[in-house]
Amino acid sequence: MASLVGALKQHYQEKGAINQMAIQKNVGEDVCLSDGTKIRELLDLEEGYISSRVIGDPEIHQMEIERIFSKVWVPIAHESEIPNKGDYVLRYIGNEEVIVSRSEGGVVNVVLNACTHRGSPVCRSEMGNSSHFRCPYHGFTFKQNGDLIGVPAHKEAFGDAFDKTQYSLVKARAATYAGLIFGTFNDSAPPLEEQLGSMKWYLDMMLSHTHGGMEVIGVPQRWTVKSNWKLGADNFVGDAYHTFMTHQSAVQLKIVPSGDPKFAFYGVHVSCENGNGLGLIGAPPEYELPPFYGVPQNIVEQIEQKLTPEHQKAFSRLAYIHGNIYPNMSFGYFSWATEAGKNPGSYLTLRQWVPKGPHEMEVFSWVLVEKEAPDWWKELARETYVRTFGSSGMLEQDDTEMWKNITRATKGYIASSKLKFIYRMGIDRKPEQGDWPGPGTVYQGDYSEANQLNIWRQWHKLLTENNE
Repeated sequence: MASLVGALKQHYQEKGAINQMAIQKNVGEDVCLSDGTKIRELLDLEEGYISSRVIGDPEIHQMEIERIFSKVWVPIAHESEIPNKGDYVLRYIGNEEVIVSRSEGGVVNVVLNACTHRGSPVCRSEMGNSSHFRCPYHGFTFKQNGDLIGVPAHKEAFGDAFDKTQYSLVKARAATYAGLIFGTFNDSAPPLEEQLGSMKWYLDMMLSHTHGGMEVIGVPQRWTVKSNWKLGADNFVGDAYHTFMTHQSAVQLKIVPSGDPKFAFYGVHVSCENGNGLGLIGAPPEYELPPFYGVPQNIVEQIEQKLTPEHQKAFSRLAYIHGNIYPNMSFGYFSWATEAGKNPGSYLTLRQWVPKGPHEMEVFSWVLVEKEAPDWWKELARETYVRTFGSSGMLEQDDTEMWKNITRATKGYIASSKLKFIYRMGIDRKPEQGDWPGPGTVYQGDYSEANQLNIWRQWHKLLTENNE
């Protein structure tokens, strides 16, 4: 008898085949939408134009769920959130709710939060500690790794032929890098480090510059935005230009210590493999930055012991880092002055853009700080994050208002059929390494859209490559 998991796989394969009939005219030719529009016709990556239809089209959204989130490694949590055996949190791979846990043996597991008997969630708490998960519907009980270990009235209900090994929770592959936890349901996905490519160099610098690494403070803040998920990724991966207008009030209030409205220009714009990218920003030439984001001396000493000379050269000259790990986890390493006369606070924020449909996303937002930092520095980091990029933070509100309005303005037929977004900033600029010590394709000055074109190039690749 075929296992239930096998039956589920067959069901989704059949469902996928039906969707493919709607999406593609002919297998093996250009991927088309149901009206005959080719996906490749929506993007002109050489000239820098992209149809606004890519934002909120429901058919495209379904393709993203099936062809992006089900295929690649998706960052979903940080190891400091589950430090002990039995710890778990609930997170998302695309629109699939998953349990991320640490087993009795210390192994990180990622499993679908749906019982293999009738599909009921087996875990209903956002976080906790448990040696097992028991379905509230019929009592099927599973280990942290998804193995079925208990069935009420086993023999009376199912007889001796019932093989528990065939009814494990649907398991994802799990991997970690620099404390970040990734998951994928694709058994054929290449190793995580291959997907990250040269982005690893920058994750090492941001997440592993002390012996203990970074740790999450508290729990992630969560909120929903009437915005397509790609707008968050597009913004963080490379849009330093919007700060001039969108965050003008932060400049006027001296939250940006330099007071220069072009503060986001002074740095480098770095494109990495597989849609990953980031911008690394220093300060105007006349403004002197404290080294290493102004961290306490005990952290400076650890940085000098832990990081390579190349990492130290890069890290010591920065005040802002923005970027995106493809597909949907963005990060910001920021220093802001939120009170007159008070030293700026610095922190690392991670944010996952969870797709809840073509016109809505849920935001998970973490704040991280060095594990070995003194309590006063951690509290300053937390306060600064809350006031700037927390759910009610000033700069966060600036951004989400823009993304919400873009999603609303591009819903209509005319906008989606005639409006093309312009991605031509720096399109004729050649890569220039200069004295930047890090890898990737480097552009001098962070006013560029190379990273956005890079992320859309990866989007196009995943939507149109062979999915058999």
